[in-house]
Amino acid sequence: MPTDQPISSKDEEALARHLASRGKLQTMPKCAIRSFDDFAVWYTPGVAAPSRAIAADRTLADDYTNRANTVAIVSDGSRVLGLGNIGPEAALPVMEGKALLFKYLGGVDAVPICVDCHGVDEIVATVRALAPSFGGINLEDIETPKCFRILEQLRSCLPIPVWHDDQQGSAAAVLAGLLNALRLVGKSISDVRIALVGVGAANTAIFRLLKARGANAGCIVACDSKGMLNRRRTDIERDAARLREKWQVCCETNREEVDGGIAEALRSADVCLAFSRSGPGVIPEHAIRGMAKDAIVFACANPAPEIEPELARKAGARIVATGRSDYANQVNNSLVFPGLFRGVLDTRARAVTDEMALAAAHALADYAEKQGISETSILPRTDDIGAAVAVAAAVARAAQSQGLAGIELSDEALRQSAERRIAESRRAHDALLSAGCFAAT
Repeated sequence: MPTDQPISSKDEEALARHLASRGKLQTMPKCAIRSFDDFAVWYTPGVAAPSRAIAADRTLADDYTNRANTVAIVSDGSRVLGLGNIGPEAALPVMEGKALLFKYLGGVDAVPICVDCHGVDEIVATVRALAPSFGGINLEDIETPKCFRILEQLRSCLPIPVWHDDQQGSAAAVLAGLLNALRLVGKSISDVRIALVGVGAANTAIFRLLKARGANAGCIVACDSKGMLNRRRTDIERDAARLREKWQVCCETNREEVDGGIAEALRSADVCLAFSRSGPGVIPEHAIRGMAKDAIVFACANPAPEIEPELARKAGARIVATGRSDYANQVNNSLVFPGLFRGVLDTRARAVTDEMALAAAHALADYAEKQGISETSILPRTDDIGAAVAVAAAVARAAQSQGLAGIELSDEALRQSAERRIAESRRAHDALLSAGCFAAT
């Protein structure tokens, strides 16, 4: 955190608890040590047997090691939350937090890997070198546009799923929340006018997923720090080779070629999807007042939303969501990635696709609707095991239908496996807590 920022009571609590526990992760055995003799099985000489087997058939690493349940969380610290380019060391608490969510919410073991290299080719080479130890790769908090290039290259060269959570995870969570919000206000995704505030990794992927789900690209408008995107944005066109995703947004959206800033983008919009800079005050109240009746506002910047939810509601928004758990309607990628990786790992999928992200979004939205949705509860809580299981099963089915799964399982088997792995993770945590193994915080 920049030194000129005031320290709040919540900041002080976070600092104290992180200091007391010295971070959020540790390594624990998953095999039983009943006597000293067990070391001869789990290590030398017994360990040579699985090593020889894997040397003869490398795919057996998924059977004889924890590789098939282990994900690398890779970041260079160049775009961390709303803090910007704070470097790999400062990114480590965030990546540890991500690993905590992977384990507690999805039963997935995740390893934070914060790298001190920043070029596309360097990061790709580093991840390729590390890949044999992991069943999947989660890219995190890497600035645009290099995050797009890194994802493209790794997906093309690695035989394991590679996922950029700031893109695909955010997009799936937003789509799920939006589908339920539109159900509540009685509007269709194919008819609404949508304003994207911020055109970084999240909203770029959201735009792609919205189109895949039937949104009218011409009725979508996007606004970055310099104004609304359209074909007259020569600053983007001149750099289109590097910013090709952003130039595509310029070419496909804003059919009326409107100019202006946030207020103009939101004028008469049914939906505002904001992933820009941390607030408050990024989106002014008068911009919300200019939106259509029964407006939906997702203000998802971290750590502070672009507009305070209560102010957005007072200005006329009917449904307001943020990325934070301390406000109603949390729309956060933590609703997606634990269950999604549970599904791809359990089927040993070779890749993770936009079709799987769509499946995750639909599963999440449908699960919430069955549980009962309202204007202040459009999605489940992130710790709802049923939601994670629904996402895992849907993603696994999508992997199988696309021919990307290494293991074919029935829907019931997928659900049972996901529920068991997640429940085991939580029971292990609760046992350690009961035994007093955690620092007093």
